[in-house]
Amino acid sequence: MKAILLGVFVVLGWASGRSGGGYSLNYIEELRVAIRYLHGGEATHVESVPVKETFQGKTVWEGIVEVFDLHGHPEANRVYAWALATDDKKHPSRHVTVLHIPPVISPETAVKAVIVQQYREIN
Repeated sequence: MKAILLGVFVVLGWASGRSGGGYSLNYIEELRVAIRYLHGGEATHVESVPVKETFQGKTVWEGIVEVFDLHGHPEANRVYAWALATDDKKHPSRHVTVLHIPPVISPETAVKAVIVQQYREIN
């Protein structure tokens, strides 16, 4: 099985459009910056997809996954991205990106891949 390429990026040097202050970027622009930094190439936003992942009847993740076409990457032509809140006051959110490389083939499988990776890191 091919390795799933995930990226985590904390935007430094400017404030989120959601939190104000500094240079303001909107959410989609923040994700595009994270994608460019982590994977190279340019990203074009395609759609926003609501995803709810459950395990044994309980919701383990629910949110909106942003889908981008990825231009100039050698292996993937699509990438999935979203932001997660953190407990770090200096960096209140982190940006997660997952390349569209099988077995990741949809926003849902991108979320599952991140959940599995986080579980493995904990255990």
